[in-house]
Amino acid sequence: MPAPRNAMVLAAGLGVRMRPLTDTMPKPLVKVAGKALIDYVLDKLADAGAECAVVNVHYLAEQIERHLASRKRPSIVISDERGLLLGTGGGVVKALPLLGNEPFFHINSDTIWIDGATPNLKRLATAFDPATTDALLLLAPSAGSIGYSGPGDFFLAPDGRLRARAKDEQAPFVYAGAAILSPALFKGVPTGEFSLTALFARAAEQGRLHGLPLEGRWMHVGSPDAIAEAAAAIRASR
Repeated sequence: MPAPRNAMVLAAGLGVRMRPLTDTMPKPLVKVAGKALIDYVLDKLADAGAECAVVNVHYLAEQIERHLASRKRPSIVISDERGLLLGTGGGVVKALPLLGNEPFFHINSDTIWIDGATPNLKRLATAFDPATTDALLLLAPSAGSIGYSGPGDFFLAPDGRLRARAKDEQAPFVYAGAAILSPALFKGVPTGEFSLTALFARAAEQGRLHGLPLEGRWMHVGSPDAIAEAAAAIRASR
């Protein structure tokens, strides 16, 4: 399908694991190799053809608004969650009227990666099939990704469908924080705070949760210690 014109960028989190840096600034504005995390995301969206990014804000929201005020590509629309933090699912539900009726990019504002020959967001758009898929997730390897040492999130079947790991399993892929979602994923969901994980589980049960392995290198910048390693990888790739 054509690349989505709209995107949801999650920037409302508290950034607890990034303290003390986030005592005075929101995590999306933390710089890696001289560039704010959220700008890596927005630049990739612009390169992929996205025209509008809906950015939700909560913690130190004014700083994010000031940072994005002069942004032209993509254009920025703020979804204000100052009154109540809505989580990864509830934040999207609140923003759905701004995102329209077509599938849209959904990206965490603190995820960064080095692309391979073809940009991964363009690969997602090419692979997304709304007839069979409600959510297509970009996946990174659990082993070898910068800053990540967890047990992974998903197993990927040959047909691209995903199964979440059980509690005692080690999965080969971790969700890289970027996806294309269909508004159909949110049918019948409640308002208020909730996580996207529940909707991914429902889509998986229906066979409509798919994954695409990332080409390139993903960096999980979840703590101050991970910044230097990620910065070194980015500089080496230039």
